[in-house]
This record gives sequence, structure tokens and C-alpha cells, in this order.
Amino acid sequence: MRFLSPAYLLLLLGVAVLLALYIALQLRRTRYVARFSNVELLGSLAPRRPGWRRHLTFALLLIALSVLSIGVARPSSAVRVPRDRATVMLDIDVSLSMKATDVLPSRLAAAQSAGTSFVQLLPRQINLGLISFAKSASVLVPPTLDRTSVKQGIKSLRLANYTAIGEAIFTSLQSIQIFSEAQAGKGAKPPPARIVLLSDGYSTYGRSVTSAIAAAKAAHVEVSTIAFGTQTGTVEQEGRLVPVPADDNALRTIATSTGGSFHTAASEEQLKSVYADIGSQIGYTTSRRDISWRFFLTGLLVLFAAGGAAMLWSGRLV
Repeated sequence: MRFLSPAYLLLLLGVAVLLALYIALQLRRTRYVARFSNVELLGSLAPRRPGWRRHLTFALLLIALSVLSIGVARPSSAVRVPRDRATVMLDIDVSLSMKATDVLPSRLAAAQSAGTSFVQLLPRQINLGLISFAKSASVLVPPTLDRTSVKQGIKSLRLANYTAIGEAIFTSLQSIQIFSEAQAGKGAKPPPARIVLLSDGYSTYGRSVTSAIAAAKAAHVEVSTIAFGTQTGTVEQEGRLVPVPADDNALRTIATSTGGSFHTAASEEQLKSVYADIGSQIGYTTSRRDISWRFFLTGLLVLFAAGGAAMLWSGRLV
């Protein structure tokens, strides 16, 4: 919790002063009463008071003043609110290594299933595009609010040779730029954008990953990556098994260099969890919300309680 007007917290010093004065008065009264040696005479001159009830009433008053003082300082809390606009490009590797079955039923099938869940997870106001990449990168669906077209694009993914991660990032950046220029008015600030890249292998074709990272940083676009698969994955090629381990280090470098997040997923359930986490990061932003009304309401209720206690036990407010 933070305070939008923290200077008003100095009012709590006034509450502390009242407490100190009250304690001083109670101590003075105790010393004064102790001077009487005749207990019967003391009872007639100093009638019995409510005792602890009187202290409780004052304690409620101090609590109310404290809570109200905090409310004047305008406390605020962090809340998640949906973004009003953003652009996300979902890049899915369709190289031949994605047919490995170390993630059941296969890496590609699991990626398609979890990708569909990701589409459903994102807030409706976020534009989502789809890119598949192998030897080259293809924009299957440009950024759009139409979730059906993206789901159909994910369903239609087909395997191909090679892996061009750099090309996927460059193509995503180009798609984001074209869409932003078309949507933004003259001089308007482009909406925030993010690339979510899923791959399981090494980049073997096209422009380098290093140059793609530099381009993403220059465009202020974060790239979140998912290393999909296990280190023991294999695919059958020409009658023999070929190892296709996930390249965690390269994908981690892409994410950390561009400010995105890196994840690993060795199963469809883990992949869905990763997509949910990334979707939460992309689809929502954090803002401060004034919650001073809660303190004002609490302070008033405690004030009413203090007044009621005073009326009940002594028949007066003061």
C-alpha cells in the first residue's frame, strides 16, 4: 500500500499527543486520589467511575482518529486492470523436430492445443497475430481481434524443414509496425507490443538471432520465449532416430536481452500454464487505486462505536 498524500500522515502525531496527555491525566488522578487515607471518605468524595469502560471509550476514539488520519493521506493499492489496447504476435515453430513425441501426443499437437487456450485467455481488446516459421516465417493471421481466424490458423499448422528463429522475429516486428501505423493516428503513440515465440530447436536458417534481438530492442518490443520439449527428444529420419533437444540457452538469451520472460515446457499442461502466465503479463497492467474511502468508512464506524459506548456506560458523550 502506498500513500498519494503522505504528508497528512503527520496527523498521527496529534493522535500520539492525545494519548500521551490521557496517560498523564490518568497518572495525575491516581496520585491525587492516593492522598486520602480514609477509604470511606474517599468513596463519598470520589464516586465510582466506569473504570476500564472509560479507557475503552477513549481507545476507540484514538483508533477512529488514527484510521481517519490515514484516510486523509489517500492510501492506494496496486490493482490489475485490462489493457485498453496492445498487439501480440504468436510465433510457433513448425520445423520437423516438432513432430517429436517426448511431449504427447507430439510437440506440435501440444503446442496447437495450448496455443488455442492462449487465444482464449487474452482479453478481447488485445489484437493477436499468428506466425509460423521453419525455413522462412509466414504471417498466417495479421493482428486482429477476430479470435476465430487465429484459432483456425493454429489448427492449420504444418511441419516443414529448417528453423529460422531470426526470421520469425523480424517478420513479427514488420507485422507489428504495419498494423500500428495503420491503427495509430498521426503523431499518436503506437500501442504496446509483445512477441511470444515458441520453439524447440536451434536456429538453422535465415538472418541471425543476434540481429533479430537488436531489431526487437530498437523497436522496444519484448520477446517472451518458450523452450518446448525435453533434452531427450528424438525424431525419426530415414529410418534412424535423430536427437532434437530443446535449445534453452538460445531462447533464454532472446528473452533476457529484449526484456521478455523465458519459460520451459515439457508437457502440454506446463505449456498451458506458461501461456497463462504470459497472457496475464500482456493482457493486464498495474495501476494505483485510491482506497481512502475504506479508511473513512472504518473510522466513522469506530467513532459511532465510541459514541455509543460513552452513551451506554455514562449517559453522555463527554
